[in-house]
Amino acid sequence: METTTPSARERILATAHDLFYRDGIRATGVDRLIAESGVAKLTFYRHFASKDDLVRAFLDYRHERWMAWFVDALGRHGAGQAAGLQPLLGALEEWFRAPTFRGCAFINSVVEVGASVQGAADTARRHKQEMEQVIAELLPPGPQRAARAQAVGVALDGAVVRAQMGDVDGALAALRGLL
Repeated sequence: METTTPSARERILATAHDLFYRDGIRATGVDRLIAESGVAKLTFYRHFASKDDLVRAFLDYRHERWMAWFVDALGRHGAGQAAGLQPLLGALEEWFRAPTFRGCAFINSVVEVGASVQGAADTARRHKQEMEQVIAELLPPGPQRAARAQAVGVALDGAVVRAQMGDVDGALAALRGLL
C-alpha cells in the first residue's frame, strides 16, 4: 500500500487544527505553527498570507472533518433505524468523553476571535445550520421539524459548553431529559 506524504499546506492545516482546537487560536503563534508543521516561514506565507487566512481555512477544515465524524457517529449509534434522537445522545457521549474533547471549535473560535477574523462567525453559523439539518433528518417529518432541530441544536450547544466545563454526566443527563 502506497502512502503519500502530506503537502506543506496539509501539514500546516493539520497542525493548526490540532493546536487551535487544543490550545486556542490566540495562544498559538505563527512561529509555533511553522515549527510544528515542519515548513519554512516562506512556505507558510506562500499558503497562508496571514494568520487570519489560516484561521478561516482551519474553520472550513474543522467543519468538513467534524460533520463527517458526526454523520458517521450517528450511524454507528443507530440513526436511520427509527431511533429518533437517541443516536444523537450516543454520538455526543462518544465526543464528550474523547480525551481530545475541548468543546465546540466553532463556539470557541467565535468567543476567542469574534469579529476580528472576518468570516469566522459566518463559518460558525453555517456549521450550526448544517448540523441542524442533520439533526432534522433524525426527526419525524412535519411542519415543526426545522424549528425542533434548531431548538435541539441550541440545547446541544449548551450541553457542549457544560461538558467542556467538566460536567459531562450533567450535560448528558440534561439532554436525555430534554430529548
